[in-house]
Amino acid sequence: MNPNPKMAWNADRLDMRAFALAGASLRADEPWTGFERLLEEAHLEDDGPPAALQVHWQAHGEMRPSAKGGAPAVWLHLEAHTKVPLTCQRCLGPADTPLTVDRWFRFVADEAAAAAEDDDCEEDLLALEPRPNLHELLEDELLMELPLVPMHDVCPVPVVMQAADPGVDAEGGESERRNPFAELARLKK
Repeated sequence: MNPNPKMAWNADRLDMRAFALAGASLRADEPWTGFERLLEEAHLEDDGPPAALQVHWQAHGEMRPSAKGGAPAVWLHLEAHTKVPLTCQRCLGPADTPLTVDRWFRFVADEAAAAAEDDDCEEDLLALEPRPNLHELLEDELLMELPLVPMHDVCPVPVVMQAADPGVDAEGGESERRNPFAELARLKK
């Protein structure tokens, strides 16, 4: 089916069945200010996110034949990309980390149906009701793409990769350190 250009889609409360039946698509470049949870993870200066930080996303709905031979299933393809300034765990400076989402979701009637089918299928299941919020779904997917340990490939500043041991001097030799048990033995005498 061709998308209906006269139909306006509300990404905050999307009627997924109608969206998929129309074969509709949504596309946007949105500023970071609309993604509060993602902002909390970012390494930002005091003046907030730069205006250049944007999330580029698109969503496409389609109907596919059901694997079990029933009514066609509602599917959503969600794609997004952005760069997140995270804190590098080596140098502790900001590291621009690209995030990419490319996911397919199959929709079922409600949460109970999603829970019942979830163990038996490989695809991600979501409920048609309550109507999904694409912004929240997109933010969830971006958050799941965050690396566990963000790091630069090559840090922009030299990083000291050693720990100091108070019992070892800078040249690697043992410094004069008293054994606490020897001190106790001396006190016992």
